[in-house]
Amino acid sequence: MEPNKATQDPNRYCVIMCGGIGSRFWPYSRTQRPKQFIDFFGTGRSLLQMTYDRILPYVPAENIIAVTNKSYVSLVAEQLPELRPENILAEPARRNTAPCIAWASHHIRALNPDASMIVVPSDHLITREAEFGSAILEGFEFVEHNDALLTLGIRPTRPETGYGYIQVGEPVCGNILKVKTFTEKPNREMARLFLSTGEFFWNSGIFLWTVRSILRAFEENAPEIASVFSAPDLLGEKGVERAFSACPAISIDYAVMEKAPNVYVETVSFGWNDLGTWSALYDNSPKNRDANVTQNCSVLAYNSTGNIFAVSGDKLVVVDSLKDFIIADAGDVLLVCPKDHEQDIKQMVNDARVKFGEKFL
Repeated sequence: MEPNKATQDPNRYCVIMCGGIGSRFWPYSRTQRPKQFIDFFGTGRSLLQMTYDRILPYVPAENIIAVTNKSYVSLVAEQLPELRPENILAEPARRNTAPCIAWASHHIRALNPDASMIVVPSDHLITREAEFGSAILEGFEFVEHNDALLTLGIRPTRPETGYGYIQVGEPVCGNILKVKTFTEKPNREMARLFLSTGEFFWNSGIFLWTVRSILRAFEENAPEIASVFSAPDLLGEKGVERAFSACPAISIDYAVMEKAPNVYVETVSFGWNDLGTWSALYDNSPKNRDANVTQNCSVLAYNSTGNIFAVSGDKLVVVDSLKDFIIADAGDVLLVCPKDHEQDIKQMVNDARVKFGEKFL
């Protein structure tokens, strides 16, 4: 995709968070190649590459920064050869999103203290990219003229218990409202109540702010993280290792967003899905006449409906009388699991670790 110079502002930056393991997509998503590096849709572009393509019209390429685990630096460089090596920040340890964002924000402030920034996960699906572009341009305009921390909120379509929810307050301008409350992953009954009120939106995990606003918010709400990353000796690999070893593992929502007084939400609609589960991938993939999904594999399915087949290699899958299952073959691991039991996959991964060590992870 060619950058659109008309909408690229040299003071705008993007941080792509791409250090997660994606264990809910096991065995396709593995420790050595997590889901953000996989081409799930057969387009020739991984989820990470699709994220980069989506943001490029609005942020100059030299201002796009990937933050990843040190194990994945070579994968990021391979998939995004356009990135400068210094734009790939290697986390020495997994500490959730707050330390990741604090480090990236300090890094950007050193480059441009007048910067504004968007923070995006690397593994989300967005199907209406023009609407996405309009939304983030509105978001940039807002945070650049206000001392504000902005999150993008998605109108819920079902009582989902796997997402965080944002309760909206007073409207401010356009699609932007004050945030009243955050609620993390409610139970089913609470999620149904949220849905019925019309006041709650899913927290997309996409954020916009200026570096001044977010670093001030860290100082005021998470001083234990702010002090670590503002230390004068945060130079070189050893300094970063010390910083991360001193940080708690905590999300940006818990560390900052739920505490800060200047938090706002932009309500958006651009075909968002966080692709957190096999069922989410099934829902967002083309289906044949039997409502089966085949991910780049050959399948003969008899009397079988509602399944998702993800099989690597040159292998034919033949099934009979199977309904609503996940069949995922990654070569050395075959997973056969009902879709409505997919919440157990994380436990399966833990069990595999206990019994077989890291061999199948």
